[in-house]
Amino acid sequence: MSTIDDARVRFEACDDEATWIERSVAVIAAALERALAAQGRARLLLSGGSTPVPVYRALAAAGLDWERIDIGLVDERDVTADDEGSNARLVRTSLVAALNEAGIAARFHALRERAATLDDAVAAANIDADVDPAAAVVVLGMGDDGHTASLFPGSRDLERVLADPLPYAVLDADGCAGAGRHRHRLTLTRRGLDAAAARILLLRGAAKRAVFDAARAAGPREQLPIRFAIDAPGPPLDVLWCRV
Repeated sequence: MSTIDDARVRFEACDDEATWIERSVAVIAAALERALAAQGRARLLLSGGSTPVPVYRALAAAGLDWERIDIGLVDERDVTADDEGSNARLVRTSLVAALNEAGIAARFHALRERAATLDDAVAAANIDADVDPAAAVVVLGMGDDGHTASLFPGSRDLERVLADPLPYAVLDADGCAGAGRHRHRLTLTRRGLDAAAARILLLRGAAKRAVFDAARAAGPREQLPIRFAIDAPGPPLDVLWCRV
């Protein structure tokens, strides 16, 4: 295991996918166990993208007390539940499906599909998050542009969302090409990141490592929003990186 000399980060480098999955599951499970011991319940907030899928599937076999864990989302696109771009769909077909196959009824709370509009969805998400924000274990990804959650650099709503006092907000990502065709998002805010009991970042490949290393250097956090996770108060950001 290689390390980074940075008090804000606990960094693990894995040489192969199997080791990376094993270590990622171990770190997520340990964070959930700590939250359960301290708070009695835990909230596991998951990100989308292809990177974490094998980790989510393997997490189902971690032997956790899933009856006391509520699964939610870091962010979501303004799409229907069966859309290929839906983060809820990704979590259902990976972690939730694996739990169900093991005979475990997952407590999964989607974001967008529970409400008629994004504004209604963000109101419901903030009610859920207010129950016990310190019990949240947040699993993050990072784009090649340095975004995490749906905090996209250059987007018209970024400044407003970063200043929002609530854990979730609606964001219009117009102005950032990295958001793709799904411009309207529901996302964890800086406040939501700061309040979490644990923040875990899953990365793969040399390109992502280079962006992450650049983000650790001094610079405007709005330029590389992953810096908000690196600089968040509380325990260091756990980073699990796979070379391949």
